[in-house]
Amino acid sequence: MTMVSEIELSDESLAFNESRRLLPRRIALTTSIAYAEGARHRLDVCRPRSATAAPVVVFFYGGGWRSGSKRTYRYVAKALARRGYVTVLPDYRIYPQARYPDFLDDGAQAVRWVKNNVNRFGGDPQKIFLMGHSAGAHIAAMLAIDATWLQKVGLKPGRELAGLIGISGPYDFLPLKDETLAIIFGGANRPETQPISHVTAGAPPALLLTGDKDDVVGAGNSTRLAERLRAAGNEATAVIYPRAGHYIIVAAIAPIIRSLVPVLRDTDAFIAKVLQPRAQAGVP
Repeated sequence: MTMVSEIELSDESLAFNESRRLLPRRIALTTSIAYAEGARHRLDVCRPRSATAAPVVVFFYGGGWRSGSKRTYRYVAKALARRGYVTVLPDYRIYPQARYPDFLDDGAQAVRWVKNNVNRFGGDPQKIFLMGHSAGAHIAAMLAIDATWLQKVGLKPGRELAGLIGISGPYDFLPLKDETLAIIFGGANRPETQPISHVTAGAPPALLLTGDKDDVVGAGNSTRLAERLRAAGNEATAVIYPRAGHYIIVAAIAPIIRSLVPVLRDTDAFIAKVLQPRAQAGVP
């Protein structure tokens, strides 16, 4: 039986969230910044023009680890920037150029770049959230849950990341039945490739969004990972949207169909909830 979880905010956290929305809606987009060597190692930064110490969202797009381009997902970056977030949108290597764990190494290098440079764009390097859709949610979750990848670039997930936001993510999807995926992941049944296999205490808070009509990545991926995270003592919420499929859930970030699935509303609520204790404590 699946259940729809709602993110509840106190009046104080709602007020904190609304205060951030008073930021001017004018945004700036800087494209194709190199975060490492190679054609696929470029990222975009989209930000409110008035951003100062703003929360940062690093968004990894999906595409089955074999397709995708940051250009296609600039609508996500622009939508998040208009909500007050400095948004970073990296490209990463994909199949056949890359196989597991190349895209995880790329993601870690992108986060390292963000940590070192986002303050120049008005972002706060102490408020970094990783967000992703589908294969991108897998990358975000692996970086946030398995310390191996960020440690390779001198970072620690529990220390450097404020939170994880996964949209229709494959977190527990073995055995692989697709032949190309088996090539990408070096075998059809390798537990070490799964975020759920690496859950321990000390992971950043997680919001896992999915739809009950997703026939590409089942909603159970999100509910099982949330349960495993909570069992290890971490904060995790799974939200299952009724009548939402695998693609509409991320497309709903665009203004024209935003009312169909409240992904942005729940993302706002989650970020506000995570940051509220810091604001109350006076942490910059």
